[in-house]
Amino acid sequence: MIAQAVPQLVAELQSVVGAEHVLSALCEMLVYECDGFTIEKNSPDVVVFPRTTRQVQQIVEICNRHQVPFIPRGAGTSLAGGCLPVGGGVMIVLTQMREIEEINLRDRFAIVQPGVVNVWLTNALKGTGYHYAPDPSSQGACTIGGNVATNSGGPHTLKYGVTVNHVLGVEAVMADGRVVMFGGPGEDNPGLDLVGTIVGSEGTLAIVTRVWVRLTRDPQGVRTMLGVFETCDDATNAISDIIGAGIVPAALEMMDQGILVAVEAAFQFGFPLDAQAIVLIEVDGLEAGLDAQRDAIVAICKGRNAREVRLAATTAERLKLWKCRKQAFGAVGRLSPSYCTQDGVVPRTQLPHIHRRITEIGQKYDIRIVNVFHAGDGNIHPILLFDERDADQVKRVLAASNEILAECIACGGSVTGEHGIGVEKIDFMTKLFAASDCEVMNRLRIAFNPTGRMSPGKMLPTAGACGLEKRHPGRRAAM
Repeated sequence: MIAQAVPQLVAELQSVVGAEHVLSALCEMLVYECDGFTIEKNSPDVVVFPRTTRQVQQIVEICNRHQVPFIPRGAGTSLAGGCLPVGGGVMIVLTQMREIEEINLRDRFAIVQPGVVNVWLTNALKGTGYHYAPDPSSQGACTIGGNVATNSGGPHTLKYGVTVNHVLGVEAVMADGRVVMFGGPGEDNPGLDLVGTIVGSEGTLAIVTRVWVRLTRDPQGVRTMLGVFETCDDATNAISDIIGAGIVPAALEMMDQGILVAVEAAFQFGFPLDAQAIVLIEVDGLEAGLDAQRDAIVAICKGRNAREVRLAATTAERLKLWKCRKQAFGAVGRLSPSYCTQDGVVPRTQLPHIHRRITEIGQKYDIRIVNVFHAGDGNIHPILLFDERDADQVKRVLAASNEILAECIACGGSVTGEHGIGVEKIDFMTKLFAASDCEVMNRLRIAFNPTGRMSPGKMLPTAGACGLEKRHPGRRAAM
């Protein structure tokens, strides 16, 4: 059906956005066959780059007229296959919608288009006394539209919350082409929390074309520390002890020895390569009391056998520490040609256990695993190293990943903290939720997306794929 529609489809899309903003040759679309989850790939039939809400609306109307599926995409940094074009169709890439339309400090909000890179807003707010709190590790590349789609977290989630806690409203194009506003710049909008419904829905309910985000006042003071530990158990127990002492840091980030080596090779910060774990700890807020919190944290770390606790004495030292943490995933390229980053959540007290199980699972499947944790809120990121050209390694990586996520559920946790479900974790939805829960979620999706053409084959195991190819499609032939 799509094959016959492509020539006319392309012509109509070009009439909306211009020929230079439509791709239809297979060689041009290889870049769009996957996101950061590279294990599953499939090319769309057409890629289109709108620049306005009206163009998005027209594209959706054209797709509905031709009865072809469509899927929104941002920067493609998603790590769960949320941008995989299951069954092909039209990929609507929103990266050309990249304006910061308004910064309103008096009312503490900004209006941004979905293609605005997260760090652009951070930079635009420098010197104003305010910032946008959500700061994913991919902050330099990911877009705010993508952050909304997956309800992204980041290192400062522990204190400041995830994306949904900072989105006041969205403008969105619905599956039938209508443009709808949910929420707005005011606090506590009446009625159902439809903003909370859209945020984290991974492009399956609507295509977000404008976002009203909350701005947060900069803290008066910051104290940043680096704990160096002889064992991962000591590091994870120190993290639990800090929270147990009633201290709520802005961030508690852990890296194990495997990732530490790569980060040190990349940035030469002077990390001790024989340490089994380091923990980046930051407290912020009013100056009064920060030194006391810092001293209490140092004492807790020393009580858990920390070899040393380094203090960032200058802004430059603090920024370098955060650079090492936020670019840790890029440094993994020094360790392996391919890697798969998992995203589970466990109660903080289960961190020592889950780290030991990850090690055991890696040994079981002969897969090297290094770890980065948003440890303060129990969000783990085991990074499985492999070569995707080796089919047997791919098979073992998938098996190991599934076992790690199953263990997270067994610990009372979840299979995702911020990366979403995408296509990678659909099979876990029935393990994480009762059948009645999945049915309610599917009925909600049908209410927003009755034909199933928007982002088919994502998130829910009961979601169809418009009668087209479903999961694990082969790479499509050129149209």
